[in-house]
Amino acid sequence: MNEKLHVVNHPLVAHKMTILRDKNTSVKEFREIVSEIGMLMTYEATRDLPLTEKEIETPICKTMAPTILGKKFAVVPILRAGLGLVEGVLRMVPSARVGHIGLYRNEETLEPVKYFCKMPPDVADRDILIVDPMLATGGSAAAAIGFMKEYGCTNIKLMVLLAAPEGIERIHKEHPDVDIYCGAVDQKLNEVGYIVPGLGDAGDRIFGTK
Repeated sequence: MNEKLHVVNHPLVAHKMTILRDKNTSVKEFREIVSEIGMLMTYEATRDLPLTEKEIETPICKTMAPTILGKKFAVVPILRAGLGLVEGVLRMVPSARVGHIGLYRNEETLEPVKYFCKMPPDVADRDILIVDPMLATGGSAAAAIGFMKEYGCTNIKLMVLLAAPEGIERIHKEHPDVDIYCGAVDQKLNEVGYIVPGLGDAGDRIFGTK
Protein backbone atom coordinates (compact mmCIF):
# COMPACT_ATOMS: atom_id res chain seq x y z
CA MET A 1 0.00 0.00 0.00
CA ASN A 2 1.28 3.47 -0.89
CA GLU A 3 2.54 5.36 2.15
CA LYS A 4 0.49 8.35 1.02
CA LEU A 5 -2.77 6.41 1.50
CA HIS A 6 -4.18 6.36 5.03
CA VAL A 7 -7.24 4.17 5.61
CA VAL A 8 -8.87 5.12 8.91
CA ASN A 9 -9.43 1.61 10.27
CA HIS A 10 -11.48 2.44 13.35
CA PRO A 11 -14.54 0.55 14.64
CA LEU A 12 -16.61 3.75 14.93
CA VAL A 13 -15.80 4.76 11.35
CA ALA A 14 -16.56 1.26 10.05
CA HIS A 15 -19.87 1.11 11.94
CA LYS A 16 -21.00 4.54 10.76
CA MET A 17 -19.92 3.80 7.20
CA THR A 18 -22.26 0.79 7.18
CA ILE A 19 -25.14 3.10 8.12
CA LEU A 20 -24.24 5.38 5.20
CA ARG A 21 -24.16 2.47 2.76
CA ASP A 22 -27.68 1.32 3.73
CA LYS A 23 -30.12 2.62 1.11
CA ASN A 24 -32.82 2.91 3.79
CA THR A 25 -30.88 5.45 5.88
CA SER A 26 -32.83 8.74 6.02
CA VAL A 27 -31.50 12.05 4.71
CA LYS A 28 -31.34 13.42 8.26
CA GLU A 29 -29.36 10.47 9.58
CA PHE A 30 -27.14 10.31 6.50
CA ARG A 31 -26.22 13.99 6.87
CA GLU A 32 -25.48 13.60 10.58
CA ILE A 33 -23.33 10.49 10.07
CA VAL A 34 -21.30 12.13 7.28
CA SER A 35 -20.49 14.97 9.67
CA GLU A 36 -19.59 12.55 12.47
CA ILE A 37 -17.25 10.54 10.24
CA GLY A 38 -15.72 13.80 9.06
CA MET A 39 -14.95 14.66 12.67
CA LEU A 40 -13.41 11.26 13.40
CA MET A 41 -11.28 11.33 10.25
CA THR A 42 -10.08 14.87 10.95
CA TYR A 43 -8.62 13.47 14.16
CA GLU A 44 -6.38 11.25 12.02
CA ALA A 45 -5.68 13.77 9.26
CA THR A 46 -4.36 16.30 11.80
CA ARG A 47 -2.19 13.81 13.69
CA ASP A 48 1.00 15.42 12.39
CA LEU A 49 0.16 19.01 13.36
CA PRO A 50 3.24 20.47 15.06
CA LEU A 51 3.12 21.26 18.77
CA THR A 52 4.87 23.79 20.94
CA GLU A 53 4.56 24.56 24.65
CA LYS A 54 3.16 27.48 26.57
CA GLU A 55 2.96 28.31 30.24
CA ILE A 56 -0.45 27.98 31.87
CA GLU A 57 -1.64 27.91 35.44
CA THR A 58 -3.69 24.94 36.58
CA PRO A 59 -5.71 25.11 39.82
CA ILE A 60 -2.60 23.61 41.45
CA CYS A 61 0.41 25.35 39.93
CA LYS A 62 2.06 26.84 36.85
CA THR A 63 3.23 24.38 34.21
CA MET A 64 4.35 24.15 30.60
CA ALA A 65 1.74 22.40 28.44
CA PRO A 66 1.47 21.45 24.74
CA THR A 67 -0.42 23.62 22.28
CA ILE A 68 -0.70 23.55 18.48
CA LEU A 69 2.04 25.59 16.89
CA GLY A 70 -0.04 28.41 15.41
CA LYS A 71 -0.06 26.66 12.04
CA LYS A 72 -2.77 28.07 9.80
CA PHE A 73 -5.32 25.55 8.57
CA ALA A 74 -8.05 25.64 5.91
CA VAL A 75 -10.68 23.13 4.88
CA VAL A 76 -11.75 23.25 1.23
CA PRO A 77 -14.90 21.32 0.26
CA ILE A 78 -15.48 20.39 -3.37
CA LEU A 79 -19.04 21.60 -4.04
CA ARG A 80 -21.54 20.44 -3.40
CA ALA A 81 -21.18 17.12 -1.62
CA GLY A 82 -18.00 18.19 0.16
CA LEU A 83 -20.08 20.62 2.23
CA GLY A 84 -21.37 17.64 4.20
CA LEU A 85 -17.94 17.08 5.75
CA VAL A 86 -17.14 20.67 6.72
CA GLU A 87 -19.07 20.79 9.99
CA GLY A 88 -17.26 17.72 11.32
CA VAL A 89 -13.87 19.22 10.48
CA LEU A 90 -14.77 22.54 12.13
CA ARG A 91 -15.90 20.77 15.30
CA MET A 92 -12.33 19.51 15.62
CA VAL A 93 -10.55 22.64 14.33
CA PRO A 94 -12.94 25.54 15.08
CA SER A 95 -10.43 28.22 14.01
CA ALA A 96 -10.00 26.80 10.50
CA ARG A 97 -10.85 28.98 7.53
CA VAL A 98 -13.13 27.55 4.83
CA GLY A 99 -12.52 27.88 1.11
CA HIS A 100 -14.94 26.62 -1.53
CA ILE A 101 -14.30 25.17 -4.95
CA GLY A 102 -17.03 24.28 -7.44
CA LEU A 103 -16.36 22.00 -10.40
CA TYR A 104 -18.42 20.60 -13.24
CA ARG A 105 -17.43 18.23 -16.03
CA ASN A 106 -17.19 19.47 -19.60
CA GLU A 107 -19.25 16.89 -21.49
CA GLU A 108 -17.08 17.18 -24.59
CA THR A 109 -13.61 17.04 -23.05
CA LEU A 110 -14.76 15.22 -19.86
CA GLU A 111 -12.34 17.47 -17.95
CA PRO A 112 -13.35 19.28 -14.73
CA VAL A 113 -14.08 23.00 -15.15
CA LYS A 114 -13.94 25.43 -12.23
CA TYR A 115 -17.15 27.47 -11.95
CA PHE A 116 -16.73 28.84 -8.41
CA CYS A 117 -13.74 29.46 -6.19
CA LYS A 118 -13.52 31.54 -3.02
CA MET A 119 -10.49 31.23 -0.77
CA PRO A 120 -9.11 32.96 2.34
CA PRO A 121 -6.69 35.70 1.25
CA ASP A 122 -3.74 33.98 2.95
CA VAL A 123 -4.59 30.49 1.67
CA ALA A 124 -1.06 29.95 0.31
CA ASP A 125 0.25 30.07 3.89
CA ARG A 126 -2.19 27.48 5.19
CA ASP A 127 -2.24 23.70 5.50
CA ILE A 128 -5.07 22.59 3.19
CA LEU A 129 -7.55 19.76 3.76
CA ILE A 130 -9.65 19.17 0.63
CA VAL A 131 -12.82 17.25 1.46
CA ASP A 132 -15.26 15.32 -0.75
CA PRO A 133 -17.26 12.22 0.25
CA MET A 134 -16.24 10.12 -2.76
CA LEU A 135 -13.00 9.55 -4.64
CA ALA A 136 -14.24 7.77 -7.75
CA THR A 137 -12.36 8.49 -11.01
CA GLY A 138 -10.28 11.08 -9.18
CA GLY A 139 -10.90 13.75 -11.81
CA SER A 140 -12.49 16.35 -9.55
CA ALA A 141 -10.08 15.76 -6.68
CA ALA A 142 -7.03 15.93 -8.95
CA ALA A 143 -8.30 19.17 -10.47
CA ALA A 144 -9.05 20.68 -7.06
CA ILE A 145 -5.56 19.82 -5.83
CA GLY A 146 -4.12 21.39 -8.98
CA PHE A 147 -6.10 24.60 -8.42
CA MET A 148 -4.88 24.82 -4.82
CA LYS A 149 -1.30 24.43 -6.01
CA GLU A 150 -1.91 27.31 -8.42
CA TYR A 151 -2.77 29.40 -5.34
CA GLY A 152 0.67 28.54 -3.98
CA CYS A 153 -0.43 25.93 -1.44
CA THR A 154 2.29 23.38 -0.67
CA ASN A 155 0.88 21.25 2.16
CA ILE A 156 -2.30 19.62 0.83
CA LYS A 157 -4.24 16.59 2.07
CA LEU A 158 -7.34 14.96 0.60
CA MET A 159 -10.00 13.48 2.89
CA VAL A 160 -12.80 11.27 1.53
CA LEU A 161 -15.27 8.79 2.98
CA LEU A 162 -14.93 6.17 0.25
CA ALA A 163 -12.26 5.68 -2.39
CA ALA A 164 -12.07 3.51 -5.50
CA PRO A 165 -8.71 2.06 -6.58
CA GLU A 166 -8.95 4.01 -9.85
CA GLY A 167 -9.22 7.34 -8.04
CA ILE A 168 -6.43 6.54 -5.62
CA GLU A 169 -4.14 5.60 -8.51
CA ARG A 170 -4.89 8.85 -10.33
CA ILE A 171 -4.11 11.02 -7.29
CA HIS A 172 -0.90 9.11 -6.61
CA LYS A 173 0.13 9.57 -10.25
CA GLU A 174 -0.78 13.24 -10.70
CA HIS A 175 -0.10 14.47 -7.16
CA PRO A 176 2.36 12.06 -5.49
CA ASP A 177 2.99 14.61 -2.72
CA VAL A 178 -0.63 14.56 -1.47
CA ASP A 179 -1.73 12.29 1.38
CA ILE A 180 -5.16 10.65 1.00
CA TYR A 181 -7.26 9.90 4.09
CA CYS A 182 -10.27 7.64 3.54
CA GLY A 183 -12.72 5.62 5.58
CA ALA A 184 -12.66 2.63 3.24
CA VAL A 185 -11.29 1.50 -0.11
CA ASP A 186 -14.03 -0.16 -2.17
CA GLN A 187 -13.78 -2.71 -4.99
CA LYS A 188 -14.02 -0.75 -8.23
CA LEU A 189 -16.02 1.67 -10.37
CA ASN A 190 -18.98 0.39 -12.36
CA GLU A 191 -19.65 1.22 -16.02
CA VAL A 192 -21.17 4.62 -15.15
CA GLY A 193 -18.48 5.65 -12.70
CA TYR A 194 -20.16 4.83 -9.39
CA ILE A 195 -18.12 3.25 -6.61
CA VAL A 196 -19.03 -0.42 -5.92
CA PRO A 197 -20.44 -1.30 -3.42
CA GLY A 198 -20.35 2.38 -2.52
CA LEU A 199 -23.26 4.32 -1.10
CA GLY A 200 -24.86 5.91 -4.16
CA ASP A 201 -24.69 9.62 -4.94
CA ALA A 202 -23.40 11.29 -1.77
CA GLY A 203 -24.62 14.75 -2.78
CA ASP A 204 -28.17 13.57 -3.45
CA ARG A 205 -28.24 11.63 -0.17
CA ILE A 206 -26.85 14.51 1.91
CA PHE A 207 -29.20 17.12 0.47
CA GLY A 208 -32.22 14.94 -0.28
CA THR A 209 -32.32 15.81 -3.97
CA LYS A 210 -33.15 12.37 -5.28
